Amino acid sequence: MEKIKSGEVESTIEDRLKALYNLQLTDSAIDAIKTLRGELPLEVQDLEDEVEGLETRIVNLREEIKEMEQAVAKKNIEIADAGTLIAKYTEQQNNVRNNREFDSLSKEIEYQNLEIELCNKKIKEFAFLIDEKKVVLGESDSLLDERKKDLESKKGELDAIIADTQKEEENLLKKSEAFQVQVEKRLLTAYQRIRENARNGLAVVTIQRDACGGCFNQIPPQRQLDIRTRKKIIVCEYCGRILVDEDIMKEKE
Repeated sequence: MEKIKSGEVESTIEDRLKALYNLQLTDSAIDAIKTLRGELPLEVQDLEDEVEGLETRIVNLREEIKEMEQAVAKKNIEIADAGTLIAKYTEQQNNVRNNREFDSLSKEIEYQNLEIELCNKKIKEFAFLIDEKKVVLGESDSLLDERKKDLESKKGELDAIIADTQKEEENLLKKSEAFQVQVEKRLLTAYQRIRENARNGLAVVTIQRDACGGCFNQIPPQRQLDIRTRKKIIVCEYCGRILVDEDIMKEKE
C-alpha cells in the first residue's frame, strides 16, 4: 500500500483514515462537552436577567404603592382641613349681618363639601390601584423566589459540569492534537473546513445502510468497495464529507 509522508511521520492512506476517524470521534466528544456546558451558561444568564428584571419591577411597585399611600394620606389631610373650614364657616353664619354674607359662606361650605367628595373619590381610586399593585407585588415576590431557586440550581449544575468535564476535556484536547499530527496539513485543513460547515461538526462519517452517515444519500456499490479498500481519500459527492467504512477501527493497526 502506498505510503505518504506527513512531516516526519510516514503513514499509509489507511493510517490517515484511521487517524481522521479517531480525530472526528475525539472532536465530537469535545463538541458534546461544549454543547452541554454551552447551554447552561445561556440558561443561567437568562435567569440572572429575569431575576434582575423582577427585582427592578418589585422596587418600582413598592415605590408606586408608597407614593399612592402618601397621596391617600395627603387627601385625608385635605379632608380634615376642609372639615375645619366647614366648621368655621358654619359658625360664622351665625354672626352674619345680611343674606349676602350668609350666601357667600354657604357657597364656601358647599365648595369644601365638594372638595371632600372629590378627595374621597380619589382615595377610593388610589385604594383600588394599591390593592391591584399589591397583588402584582405578591405574585412578583413569589416568582422572584422561584427564579432565584432555579438560578441557584442551574449555577450548581453548571459548576458541577465544569468540575466533572474539565479534566476529561483537557485529555480529549491532548488526544485531538496527537491525532492531528498523524494527518498531513493539507488534509487536516480540509477536515477542519468541512467540520465548520457540516451539521453537528461531522467531517468524517461511516457508511450506514449503504448511505452516507452525514447526509444519508445512497452510495453506489462500486464506490462503497473503493471506500472499504482504504487506498484513497473518498468524499461524499453530495455533502463533501470524508467517507470511511464501519469496520475501519475493528482491525488492528
